[in-house]
Amino acid sequence: MYCADEKRYENMTYNFCGESGLQLPKISIGLWQNFGINDDYDTMKNIILTAFDKGVTHFDLANNYGPEPGRAEINFGKIFKENLKPYRDEIIISTKAGYEMWDGPYGGRGGSRKYLTASLDQSLSRMGIDYVDIFYHHCLAPETPLWETALCLSDIVRQGKALYAGISNYDGHTMHKMNKKCKEFNVPFIINQNRYSIFDRTIEHNGLKEEAVDKGKGIIAFSPLAQGQLSDKYENGIPENSRLYNNDAVQKKVGYNERRAKQIKELCQMAHRRGETLSQMAIQWLLADSAVTSVLVGVHSKAQLLENLKALEFAPLTKEEIDRINEISL
Repeated sequence: MYCADEKRYENMTYNFCGESGLQLPKISIGLWQNFGINDDYDTMKNIILTAFDKGVTHFDLANNYGPEPGRAEINFGKIFKENLKPYRDEIIISTKAGYEMWDGPYGGRGGSRKYLTASLDQSLSRMGIDYVDIFYHHCLAPETPLWETALCLSDIVRQGKALYAGISNYDGHTMHKMNKKCKEFNVPFIINQNRYSIFDRTIEHNGLKEEAVDKGKGIIAFSPLAQGQLSDKYENGIPENSRLYNNDAVQKKVGYNERRAKQIKELCQMAHRRGETLSQMAIQWLLADSAVTSVLVGVHSKAQLLENLKALEFAPLTKEEIDRINEISL
């Protein structure tokens, strides 16, 4: 039987999520990839339990993670039931709904009361839990009025199915309007989940980051390594075992080109002079920003998890180093 490490809280730092009372670990685990139907169960379990033993209390899912929809929640639910159930009050579990999930008009992309309510009920059933700590509306849904989505989030919290609400992949203008609706319905909206990294500054340009800070909301960053580009394995070009190898469409999507290759090499050299990996420096860059509550890492092994967590052990980046990173990457 699994027993958590008694020293698990000694080395992890926790940040308050915006102006709320909820604290999240500086590094959280995302189950977007590597927790699907073709992944090894023992490896998944090892990642989750090692993370918890290291003080990582937050595990992030969505209804469509798998890539087979629902599979990540099923796998996490089994790991939770067999190992972590006694520690439920020490764990933050989040899930989301918004993207296409099942056939027909009620399971497609959107933010209707019908879809969000049904999806969360299914997620709770798959994971075998009574509630999630954070429930997100996963993406912008222009065809659904914001008041309807906000009212649904309010109902879900009042029903005890979630403790807090969040939004994901919104821009600043829409977040501003959504925040107003959440206030009207007394929704405990506390967090934004967005893609953010040295190579992806979208939230700096679309107003989301500025709006989140102004309204006292947390930001949790996913894809901190830009689909693996911000790692040592890309120092000398695209490795053969990567998603980008011989895939022009994916390379274009993530912005990989000759200029990006040069940027990666320079950033690697900078990280190595600090005695760390590029992945570790990329995580440090995010955590140096007071607007960022937590960084979501998606890992495929215990070794990769431990490497990412080690980022917390190095000296913080100086202002001069952050300026240099920005100079290289922008």
